[in-house]
Amino acid sequence: MTVDQPHYKTSDEVDFVIVGSGAAGGILAKELSTNGFRVVVLEQGPYLTETDFTHNEIEIMAQDKLTNHPKLQPTTFRKTPDEKAKPQRAVVYGRCVGGTSVHFTANFWRFHEIDFIERSKVGPVAGTGLMDWPITYADLEPYYTKVEWEIGVSGLAGASPFDPPRSKPYPMPPLPVKSSGVIFERAARKLGWHPFPAPMAILSQARAGRSACVNCGFCLGFGCEVGAKSSSLVAAIRVAERTGRCEIRPNSYVHRIETDANGRATGAVYFDEKRNTHLQKAKAIVVCANGAETPRLLLLSASKQFPGGLANSSGLVGKYLMLNSGGVVTGQFEHPLNDYKGYAVSRVLHDFYELDPQKVGFYGGGGLDARFDFTPISFAFGGLPPGTPRWGKDFKAALAQDFSRTMEIFCHGTSLPVENNSFSIDPDVKDAWGLPALRLTYKDHPDDLKLGNWMFARAHELFEAAGAKKHWGFPAAESQFAVHLLGTCRMGNDPKTSVINSDHRTHDVKNLFLCDGSSLVTSGRGQPTMTIEALAFRAADRITALAKNGEIRQDRGDCQTTRKSYKDGSPCGLGCGLETSTKSEAAPTFISQNLSANGQAADNAPTGCSSREENRLGFSVSRAARGKRHPISNRLTVSKGFNRQLPSREGQVLPA
Repeated sequence: MTVDQPHYKTSDEVDFVIVGSGAAGGILAKELSTNGFRVVVLEQGPYLTETDFTHNEIEIMAQDKLTNHPKLQPTTFRKTPDEKAKPQRAVVYGRCVGGTSVHFTANFWRFHEIDFIERSKVGPVAGTGLMDWPITYADLEPYYTKVEWEIGVSGLAGASPFDPPRSKPYPMPPLPVKSSGVIFERAARKLGWHPFPAPMAILSQARAGRSACVNCGFCLGFGCEVGAKSSSLVAAIRVAERTGRCEIRPNSYVHRIETDANGRATGAVYFDEKRNTHLQKAKAIVVCANGAETPRLLLLSASKQFPGGLANSSGLVGKYLMLNSGGVVTGQFEHPLNDYKGYAVSRVLHDFYELDPQKVGFYGGGGLDARFDFTPISFAFGGLPPGTPRWGKDFKAALAQDFSRTMEIFCHGTSLPVENNSFSIDPDVKDAWGLPALRLTYKDHPDDLKLGNWMFARAHELFEAAGAKKHWGFPAAESQFAVHLLGTCRMGNDPKTSVINSDHRTHDVKNLFLCDGSSLVTSGRGQPTMTIEALAFRAADRITALAKNGEIRQDRGDCQTTRKSYKDGSPCGLGCGLETSTKSEAAPTFISQNLSANGQAADNAPTGCSSREENRLGFSVSRAARGKRHPISNRLTVSKGFNRQLPSREGQVLPA
């Protein structure tokens, strides 16, 4: 259920425009609006809610109800830059409010410590640009915890001996084990491995306004009609809307970032649903469009000042793409497993997360999980063993027999950053709006293929130990299709070898930030969304701190929130937002009241503009009002609307 939102004019210079509402964009919208900023989120897809989600496989899989449509947004593919790319479907991502987090599997692993320092530990890998992150696991750990508690992750802390350090347990117990998980766990233990309950961004217990998982079986690829899947739609976007400072603007396809003569971003140009063009002005822009569309947008924003694309002085925008290596081995058993019920994954193991290159002969590592992620139609097309009849009576008999007796082991692994692997814009193919299409260039590093086959061998070994009647898979093949879209605007300290710094600020444009899969420096072992969301929480803190310190914009004029004039361009000191502006626009004020443990108002509760610390927990009003503590801060906090009304940009009155 949506709530009333402010309706900013495109001529209003809002504090932030966020491009994209997925895993990162939704969290940044939540955090920045909660911190007192005026935010417009431009999402290219529609605003769908629980009542719009369906189990209709034709609508979802064939008609791309939740994802980018190949006829509207065609893509091309080539293996190397020397080839001419050919039209084919080369990428899939969520195209709706909430992005890919609406339809993902919801596997939610943290990266491990090795993922951030691998270059230092293993040394250079020939043919790659492998490098360390400018931040460490310890820097990100508090934000992993924040994701688990605020977004909603089910799991069991300490269940794996390979888990990285953590500061808190999971907020909910793991989801119940499925038949595939039982088989996987028994066989893995027989082999001396260490399976554990899969951390999942799916609720095992109900939360306010959200149901626990009801085991409908339509999970991967589908939106959750009860809100159990912890998408940014249900866990972040609606929180942002309730602040009264965030407008979600769907069907808004951003195709250019405008800059001024000083090289600063001034706004985002987008097509609306009727393909009319608009410019939404903003003091700063955060691009969270995913690892394919973020570099494409920067390249489409080329100008005389930025001839190679915006924020691309390094020449690395779109490059070092990593897709994660991986694949599936399928097994069939004598008795029914009925694994089609429920979520996809209930058990995982990380025994092979950090392999020794000297012993195995290649770089990398990964994990295995037990799953069944087929729906009936997809199983008919891709779940039966080789040699099964594909038509007639025998085909029907095989479907009836095998659907309930099949499970999969998914092999997740690293992929190495290779400079030629990239997203760029195609010089010949256009999309339905007349814009250059997305071009994928990709050829797997040999070590990625070796790792894939090594992991497949472990999956077959596990099926043998489990007593499967039969099991099958296919050798690792070179990738021509992208799902995990990582590394294309990599983070780093050196502007010559990276696109953004550790604050997610582009090296070239000081009020332009990027945060999504493109920010990653290494690929992890196959489950990047948890890390993308942790980065988004951290980015929100860093951006807020920069704004408070006057390091984003320092125009002369009036403070947007306090209405006080600061002729020297200094920040107002109340943490209201992006310092001062030459335009004096009406902006909502609000009162925040911090409550002590006994429920009394703090003496120093400020009036007017509020600091990030006092307002960032405003989403838990109902919880605080019931006298419960917030699970992260252990504080009782309540934010009050000004007489329960918020002024909109059009002068209307909206309920708080």
